[in-house]
Amino acid sequence: MGDLAVGARSGHEGPEERPERPGDAASPADDVAGSGSESADDSGTRARDGGSDGQDRPRKQRSFWKELPLLIGIALVLALLIKTFLVQAFSIPSDSMQNTLQQGDRVLVDKLTPWFGSEPERGEVVVFHDPDNWLAGEPTPNPNVVQKALSWIGLMPSAEEKDLIKRVIGVAGDTVECKGSGPLKVNGKALNEEAYVFAGNTPCSVDDQGGQFKVKVPKGKIWVMGDHRQNSLDSRYHQQDENKGFVPVGNVVGRAIVIAWPPTRWDTLPIPDTFDQNLSAAVAPGALGLAGAAPLVLWRRRRLTAADSRVSGRRTAG
Repeated sequence: MGDLAVGARSGHEGPEERPERPGDAASPADDVAGSGSESADDSGTRARDGGSDGQDRPRKQRSFWKELPLLIGIALVLALLIKTFLVQAFSIPSDSMQNTLQQGDRVLVDKLTPWFGSEPERGEVVVFHDPDNWLAGEPTPNPNVVQKALSWIGLMPSAEEKDLIKRVIGVAGDTVECKGSGPLKVNGKALNEEAYVFAGNTPCSVDDQGGQFKVKVPKGKIWVMGDHRQNSLDSRYHQQDENKGFVPVGNVVGRAIVIAWPPTRWDTLPIPDTFDQNLSAAVAPGALGLAGAAPLVLWRRRRLTAADSRVSGRRTAG
């Protein structure tokens, strides 16, 4: 017994023999289970290794720094598309729209609506391209390269575009009139402009440079005025240019819908309530008379035609 113990501790190489007992024989079920276990272990190892041919190996995720240029490119394209077709930021260059807009405010302009054929409406604040050198003599900003790039993609207001911002007072067919200090009238109806005209200003300017006027807006044009009436070189003071002070609808970039900057000035730019009244041009009495007489004339012509037919029929029969 002692020799066997020493041999075991000394590392006997051969398998230790022991007498077989009836319960030691491996059953067929054990063989099947064992082979299944080995197969599962082998397949798990292959799955972790990516398979013997390497096709099932998961792809490595790109690093953030490799994807960053792609993300920046997509963002720039989206910003350019938004600027071109949806909204664009504009900076207020003067005090002509006080107190609705202050110099330095940033407004967002809806450029999408005009794409569907919509034209400016009375009361809207619109941005438009200079119709005929209205900005002559105004200081021109000198942006740096970064500002030019940001304005090109629409992340900053453009400093080089010659654009103005005013309120639409009259549209095609309207008669706009100023006598004395006001009120301003559209198609003979007075506007209540206390809500947006600069405090202390009168709706009409008493001067001989254009403040007193009566004009009819032609087709395809609008008549615009600033809210700071005594400090705005608007349609009134450009009646000698090629458009006679009117702004071509094609020059309109879009409607200013919101003050986006600074945060303390955030606000929407709705149409004032005074423009909700029926300001449509009245139909001339002559036109009303003609419209009323037309049915009577047509009725009389039908009666005469019917009578002639009956007379002609009797003659033919006799």
